[in-house]
Amino acid sequence: MTEMNENPLYLLPEVLLAASAVLGLLLGSWLPRARQWAVGLLAAVACVAGIVAAAVAAAEPARTAFGDAFTIDPVTSTSRIVVLGGTLLVLGVSFGPLRGDPRESEFYVLVQLAALGALMMAGAQDLLLIAAAYLLASIPAYTLAGFRKDGPGTEAALKFYVVGALLGVLMLTGITVLYAAGRGTAYPMLGEALRDAPEVLIATGAIGLLAGVLFKAGGVPAHFWVPDAVQGSSPPVAALLTTLPKIGALAALFRLGDAVFAGSPLPWPALIAVLAAASMTLGNLGAFFQQDVKRLLAYSTISQVGYLLMPVSVAGRSDLAQQALLYYLAAYTVTNLGAFSVVCALPRAHTLDDYRGLAKERPLLAASLVICLLGLVGTPPTSVFLGKLEAFSAAFDGGYAWLVVLAAVNTVASLFYYLRWIVPAVSRGGSSQPAEGNRAARVVAYAAAVVSLGLGIAGGPVLDVLTAPITR
Repeated sequence: MTEMNENPLYLLPEVLLAASAVLGLLLGSWLPRARQWAVGLLAAVACVAGIVAAAVAAAEPARTAFGDAFTIDPVTSTSRIVVLGGTLLVLGVSFGPLRGDPRESEFYVLVQLAALGALMMAGAQDLLLIAAAYLLASIPAYTLAGFRKDGPGTEAALKFYVVGALLGVLMLTGITVLYAAGRGTAYPMLGEALRDAPEVLIATGAIGLLAGVLFKAGGVPAHFWVPDAVQGSSPPVAALLTTLPKIGALAALFRLGDAVFAGSPLPWPALIAVLAAASMTLGNLGAFFQQDVKRLLAYSTISQVGYLLMPVSVAGRSDLAQQALLYYLAAYTVTNLGAFSVVCALPRAHTLDDYRGLAKERPLLAASLVICLLGLVGTPPTSVFLGKLEAFSAAFDGGYAWLVVLAAVNTVASLFYYLRWIVPAVSRGGSSQPAEGNRAARVVAYAAAVVSLGLGIAGGPVLDVLTAPITR
């Protein structure tokens, strides 16, 4: 018998993105090379339409779809808007370098499929669906990492795939063990069953499941692929890898902690808190003396996962956790993509010294870079500052004062390596690198910097929207 909630319109943003990807693949087979930009335009239209649909759905009461396997609540709605908005920015920085490429349409299709996987992870309320979403988010990303077919790209794709395949197997193993322990895969049923299940089974299953989700988030100890994959891939792909998968993975972790492991004997909050501490610390240590800008941002994104895991660690224990995570995800997405947009705008600048004299050659681009890098530190009035403040407050409210102190120390320490990039960019010395670049990426960088500032200034009303409870 067909369930009443099996309505495809409940998943309209996801349906639009999937339909655009399929139609784009067909169009790419017929369009001449000079007009394959139309596939990218179609993808951008699908993202805009998906954002509108997600905003409309967000105004309605929370509900589930397809046998309670997928839920539409504030976590899902916010993740949809952030993922689709981030996809728009990635498409924006990709139009210039891909124009006329023989595989241009395939690139846009892969970007949409990777974003679709992140959306499905964010709304999944069933272990089987999260496994399928993991594969959907991963396989297109492997292809994108090696899209250029050069030496560094091939190495990046190989390392990315090997680590992803290994941790994916561990994830499936963990799901199998949790199914054996809880006799089900749906979160509500599983959460009740795990309260009386053997602790060994719960711990084994949770660690396996956590390995796969942390791989998508790029957090310790599943972070080894991040620096090499980001450095070896093209700047637009690096921007995608360090941003979009994290949104779906962290939303999934939040939902797991709140709905599945909250009442189990497993010390899930303490485990996530330790992983948060390790991610922010090791990410900072790895970034300190990097010279390659993409590698620096790769380690930066590992440290940012640590801060983002702070509200995840107190899911169900603090009323501030949900709004802190969702706001921080939006703030991080726009700020990190803004920094990568500057990298995309200057394709010949690879090291920190290559940015010397940027303020003289392109003052607006330098200002955008400064805003985004200081934003990643958490400098007011940028949005990440308010996001970190909310994350710190949630962790403190949830009983993890030690984690707040460690996060504050790491925040101050991170200023060192961001300044190593800012100082040459605003110095008076000249450089030949900033003279050329990607005009579309510059526009995206300006827009991202403005949004990062605007989101920080208007943070109060945004936070109020993110306080509704999630579906269980």
